[in-house]
Amino acid sequence: MNAPVRPMPHFASVAQAIERLKPTEPLYLLFPDKFRTAAKRFLDGFPGDALYAVKANPTYQALDQIWAAGVRHFDTASLGEIELVKNRFPDAICHFMTPVRMPGAAKTAFEKYGVTDYVVDCDASLDKLLAEVPDAKKLRIFVRVATPLGGAILELSSKFGTTPEEAARLLGRVAKTGAAPALTMHVGSQSLSPFTYAQAIEMARRTEFMAKVPLAALDVGGGFPGPYLGNDVPPYHWYFDTIRESVAQMNNPDIPLLCEPGRALCAEGISLVTLVVLAKGASLYMNDGTYGSFDELTLPGWTGDYPVSAWRLDAKGSARKLEGAPKPFRVFGPTCDTLDVLPRPVVLPEATGDGDFLVWDAMGAYSVAVRTPFNGFYPDGWAVIGD
Repeated sequence: MNAPVRPMPHFASVAQAIERLKPTEPLYLLFPDKFRTAAKRFLDGFPGDALYAVKANPTYQALDQIWAAGVRHFDTASLGEIELVKNRFPDAICHFMTPVRMPGAAKTAFEKYGVTDYVVDCDASLDKLLAEVPDAKKLRIFVRVATPLGGAILELSSKFGTTPEEAARLLGRVAKTGAAPALTMHVGSQSLSPFTYAQAIEMARRTEFMAKVPLAALDVGGGFPGPYLGNDVPPYHWYFDTIRESVAQMNNPDIPLLCEPGRALCAEGISLVTLVVLAKGASLYMNDGTYGSFDELTLPGWTGDYPVSAWRLDAKGSARKLEGAPKPFRVFGPTCDTLDVLPRPVVLPEATGDGDFLVWDAMGAYSVAVRTPFNGFYPDGWAVIGD
């Protein structure tokens, strides 16, 4: 049964939302037009199937926007995510794209939800999969290759993936089961260099050559970046062009391709309104923080920041964006924990103070997904901006 989504108020603009709601709790703003734009980039530009990585934002609010924008394939990394997607969208195509699955998950995914794509990166992972889904001829099994750390902010190969030599051997095992052998990799999260995909695809080409097994598909993974301050993000078509040109050098240049955008499909579609509840000199205290929507900023090596603006209600109740000389503020969250502070100063107009609203853009990825109810705070207000 589909979980209900409570009705969300609609507003023509961010200013109108602030004026009408005067939110004292954090407020997520959905922008349907931005979701459509992000989906169109991949549906029109990527030369294959784009799988939305559900982990980036598994809320019904985001999933509904992504489905409405035309995305039909989903990168689901747990049985829970598969159930979430299939219960909401029965016609969705789920791909179980993790090499470590909980006991019984592959069996249920295959028998109940018709999932036929799975990932392995070692003999034990393959053995477990075949024990649960013995009818291998109905499966497409992707062997995951670990990629070197390159242009991504966060690496994603130290936990999963194997060497090209070992992957080639595993591909041989997969082929002998009757399953369709395929390869997958992940260049890392927030990749700022399209060339990292060329390197990964070259690894796939060498792996296929060593395996002497024709690949049924190639999944180039995720890593497509979000538009954060401090990160120099290339145009998306550079990534697609690089992937297309690199795949042309493979044994089968027409090989079916997949990718797993998460951040790139949902980041821009959500903004967040927070309230400054106290100002002490160069310190601001707001009603959301690192235990809520801002956890990702605290990751080791993370360099991106959310675009932010300050807003104030005037005497007539109209919301206006603050201007003026910039000033760096130390911004704290609402909990009693000293660690609940944004890791870098936030530059705002120097007049920013008590009762002002901060509007943080590009907040759709890994914000709502990892929020906690620590200390009794849990951001969960929603509104729609535009259509």
